[in-house]
Amino acid sequence: MLQTLAIYNYALISKLEISFPSGFSVITGETGAGKSIILGALSLILGQRADAKSIKQGADKCLVEGAFDISSYQLESFFRERDLEYDPRSCILRREIWPSGKSRAFINDSPAGLNDLKELGAYLIDIHSQHQNLLLADNQFQLQVLDVLARNRGLQNEYQAAYKKYLSIGRQLNALKEKIGRQQAEEDYIRFQFKQLDEARLQAGEQAALEVERETLSHVEEIKSGLYRIGQLLSSDGNGVVSILKEALNISQSLQKIYPASDEISERLASTYLDMKDLAPEAEARQESLDFNPERLQEVNERLDLIYSLQLKHHSGSVEELIALRNRLETQIREIDHSGEELENMEKNLSQALAQVLQQAASLSESRKKAAGQLEKELVETIGILGMPYIRFAVELSPKAPDATGSDEVAYLFSASKNGELKPVAQTASGGEISRLMLGIKSLIAGAMALPSIIFDEIDTGVSGEIADKMGNIMRRMGTMMQVITITHLPQIAAKGESQFRVYKDENTDSTETQIQRLFDAERVHEIALMLSGAVLTEAAVENAKVLLNNRSRHCE
Repeated sequence: MLQTLAIYNYALISKLEISFPSGFSVITGETGAGKSIILGALSLILGQRADAKSIKQGADKCLVEGAFDISSYQLESFFRERDLEYDPRSCILRREIWPSGKSRAFINDSPAGLNDLKELGAYLIDIHSQHQNLLLADNQFQLQVLDVLARNRGLQNEYQAAYKKYLSIGRQLNALKEKIGRQQAEEDYIRFQFKQLDEARLQAGEQAALEVERETLSHVEEIKSGLYRIGQLLSSDGNGVVSILKEALNISQSLQKIYPASDEISERLASTYLDMKDLAPEAEARQESLDFNPERLQEVNERLDLIYSLQLKHHSGSVEELIALRNRLETQIREIDHSGEELENMEKNLSQALAQVLQQAASLSESRKKAAGQLEKELVETIGILGMPYIRFAVELSPKAPDATGSDEVAYLFSASKNGELKPVAQTASGGEISRLMLGIKSLIAGAMALPSIIFDEIDTGVSGEIADKMGNIMRRMGTMMQVITITHLPQIAAKGESQFRVYKDENTDSTETQIQRLFDAERVHEIALMLSGAVLTEAAVENAKVLLNNRSRHCE
């Protein structure tokens, strides 16, 4: 329930702090006193868009804060999922707005987005304004009422899960069909590309090896000449490197007895001598093994030309990329060859998912039919006492293709006369009749919706007298189940409240301020008497007000 509401620097309000009790409260005041301003401020902490023009002129910022008792609601998961501070007993919503148009929102002092405020606000409070009467003609609202009365939350969740799965499979099937269509359109080209790459028998790393081999074959004589010269320099008698190293090694070994440091020199010369001694015949052998082979050179060039042409054609930088492309093409061909089977399986899955959707929709429809009968009976009983004794009301459910709400098309049919033709509510009900219908519906779904608070903003428009008295009884009875706050101009309804607040304008030479005051005893008598008599307070109006207040608890059961 809404415990306190604090408003600072909003429209005509500099500072306003209200504490609301449980049960049924009424807010009264002259037209233009600022009742709608208070609702506008409340809507800010429920996630509605902010208008910088609403900030009180000259103020640095506007602030609205509401404290709610949430002890009877299981909201921990909401807070945990959004990483918000959670208090199982209370919740504070705050909104700050600057003249620049920027705003900030907080839930229990944790920064929050407007969507979070809206979602949480839907759990905390339901504001029923005059324009909300238009909802009565809205099919979505009509369906929601049936689901609330039927307590269909579990069935709705099951249906939504089945429907989402059906949509997901449908999207997958469409994507598969598009993919198959593209592949089939390109099938000949895909197979041609694969055949060309497959016949090339490409091997990872072969390009680099072939390029080295081609370079060698193209310079055989130059290489052989070089290797021959290396062998000569190493092994020539007398002045060859090997002979010179041998001589140097002998000298260093002869010095070992008189110059011990020559041991290291000898070791290094010995290692080098052995390496050069082995290298000389190896160079000779390599030189002799090389022969000019024009046939092999032609083969290498042809192979490299094939590789280069494939790389150019497929915009690839290496043989490895071509091999990867060949493998992808092979996968595509395999998919094409098995696409019929895959499509058949997917269509089977879609058919099974649709069957599940229809099964869940049937359960939902059956539950709604039972709730429709309940709504027809109880609403007629409720509205009958509000000056509409011959009201006829029916809920028409007709099948439709499954969508997000199920497979039911709903229409509320209404006639205010005994023999009148039943027609859709929007076509036949007057403003006053719609107000009474909405009050009846709200009273029926109040307990089922488990809303902690409901605010009626002049739902009594178009009614008066005895009907207003009975509407007040209904709202007072609702107040035994939940917190109900109503803004009213009717004394019959105002007198039904367990508590009453008066909104008024405090005018002085400098400014006009909207204020709110809780009324007690004589103050309530005076306010209701003014509502009865108008500007001139009469003794009869005072006595009538006392009677209304004394009788407010009667006929409410």
